[in-house]
Amino acid sequence: MTAVWGRAQQQDFRSRVRGCLLGGAIGDALGGGVEFESLEAIQLSHGPDGVTDYVTAYGRRGAVTDDTQMTLFTVEGLIRAQVRRDTGAWHPPTDIHRAYRRWAATQSEWGPDERRKDTGWLAREEWLYAQRAPGGACLSGLSDDRMGTLEEPKNPGSKGCGTVMRSAPFGLLVGWEPQLVFQLAVECAAQTHGHPTGQLAAGAFAVIVHGLARGEALDGSVQHALALLGARPGHQETTDALQSALGAVRQGLPSPQRVEALGEGWTAEEALAIGVYCALVAEDVRHGLLLAVNHSGDSDSTGSICGNLLGVQHGETALPPAWIAELEGRSTILQLADDFAMEMTQAPALHGPSGASPAWLDRYPAA
Repeated sequence: MTAVWGRAQQQDFRSRVRGCLLGGAIGDALGGGVEFESLEAIQLSHGPDGVTDYVTAYGRRGAVTDDTQMTLFTVEGLIRAQVRRDTGAWHPPTDIHRAYRRWAATQSEWGPDERRKDTGWLAREEWLYAQRAPGGACLSGLSDDRMGTLEEPKNPGSKGCGTVMRSAPFGLLVGWEPQLVFQLAVECAAQTHGHPTGQLAAGAFAVIVHGLARGEALDGSVQHALALLGARPGHQETTDALQSALGAVRQGLPSPQRVEALGEGWTAEEALAIGVYCALVAEDVRHGLLLAVNHSGDSDSTGSICGNLLGVQHGETALPPAWIAELEGRSTILQLADDFAMEMTQAPALHGPSGASPAWLDRYPAA
């Protein structure tokens, strides 16, 4: 990709990657404090406009949840898949599964195991060792070494939004064809969720992010996702949800009630529809994110999905600076975003026939 990307293009891509990861984390943090509250309770506690800023959750303002945690491990898994490609071992779902297993360890262990040198740097970040209402299907699907596959998925009946909220990074593989991005997200969703809707909603979300990362318009990216969905068995729930989101745009001014008409976001297709709708009608990032979290439902996941979309569409400089400044894990998110952008655009200079960076391979071991 370095052969076809100029410096300005690489800088634009890095801004979009940063925007995607930071935007998702901001939406996650905005919704984390009201995730289990009804709209009525939110408005009673915070006023008629609902939450308009971070509220204290998990002992601090700007705290992220499992949505951001798992998204970061998706990014790390993708980087390590690229590094492992040099060894002749090329099966990204396996590398993503290993990354998710490293996330699962953060939910049960006290802190990093410094004796293990193959864990990479992300699993050594102590702040990630915190339980932030992780999804049951994600935990149970990663509780042993067996990797769920499309043929034998984990949790066969589950279609929770835990597949969608972690899948934005697949869309940042801008050098891949959309159908391959879709397929990878679907296969990795099967590692924890077996219902076709849980898997296909993740694939659709990844393709929408992919279009935005390539500079396409949001509505066009949604149409592309619908076209890919239409060829898949079991697509109807996801297709209907996305079409409902598109239809809601034409029904009048955005409101919490219009958001709630799309569902509550606990299931994959509802979370995707809400996130897409709020991004489509957003006057700016702040407006879209607040719309995405002020409803009776899975506010952190819908906020995260909307933030991923708006962030990759507009880049990091469109994000509200005050929210970035107070965001938990900001330095880790930025470092991982920059590493991902560098791996995608300058991999031969980091590991390849002409030599390798020992520091890079320590951060992202090929083992």
